Amino acid sequence: MADTIAETVDLLYGVNQETLTVEQQISLGQAYATLAQAEQLHRLNEQLHGIHQILSASALRAAVDGGGTGR
Repeated sequence: MADTIAETVDLLYGVNQETLTVEQQISLGQAYATLAQAEQLHRLNEQLHGIHQILSASALRAAVDGGGTGR
């Protein structure tokens, strides 16, 4: 996904806004907003993936240790 976002950024910032119609400028603005949202969602997904890995490792340790009892 990061490659797709980077490619989209390159494409959007390569647009010469001076040659666009008003409708195209509005569409470009919407594309910028959508891109920003996609980047934020990608970061959140990475954070959630990290949390999931921590919880999974913790659950696995608890299962191997017998739930933490007997210590």
